[in-house]
Amino acid sequence: MRKKKSFFVTFEGIEGSGKSYLSKKLFNILKKKKFNVLKTREPGGTPAAEIIRDIILDDYFEKNKKIQFNKNTDTLLYLAARNEHLINKIKPALSKGKIIICDRFIDSTIAYQVYGKGVNKALVDSVHKYILGDIKPDLTFVLKVNIFTAMKRLSKRKKKNRYDKFSKSFYIRAQNAFIKIAKKNKKRYIVLDNSKDSNEIEDIIFKKFIKILKK
Repeated sequence: MRKKKSFFVTFEGIEGSGKSYLSKKLFNILKKKKFNVLKTREPGGTPAAEIIRDIILDDYFEKNKKIQFNKNTDTLLYLAARNEHLINKIKPALSKGKIIICDRFIDSTIAYQVYGKGVNKALVDSVHKYILGDIKPDLTFVLKVNIFTAMKRLSKRKKKNRYDKFSKSFYIRAQNAFIKIAKKNKKRYIVLDNSKDSNEIEDIIFKKFIKILKK
């Protein structure tokens, strides 16, 4: 059982990159090894944030919908969900010295809303400055994937939300954004190619996590 300070890990990537699957795999491995670990996700993670998530994932941008949210409204919903998540789950867990594994966090907002949707970064930064304080991930795995592989994986999903229905060009733009973000801070980010359906990447992620945890 690890008794040191808390450690915050995030998984980022486009739909079909395998981030949800691999974040769950790392959580299961650490839990078996008796680490004090918590898995969560964004948008969502708490009862209140999950209510906002349901609104977010509804396709209110469809042309035939009577109500269509502005892209800034959409972004502020994400940030509202994050605020609830931070207050009610992430901050308490960090104060208790837990390892947190989060499926998506702040980088998804930058990649999707700023680079993808054209939202002004100043809006996101100003809200983050207020709600995050000094909280930031200790380690972020960015999973990149061949776009055709991602689209093939998405086509197999039985239940889809609006984020599973974007154009190939949008996913390319978002993925390039994740990689661009990662290049600015190589100490925090690890970019891995998950185009192949192989179990090897699970072992790679665990080894890299342990290596950084021990520093």
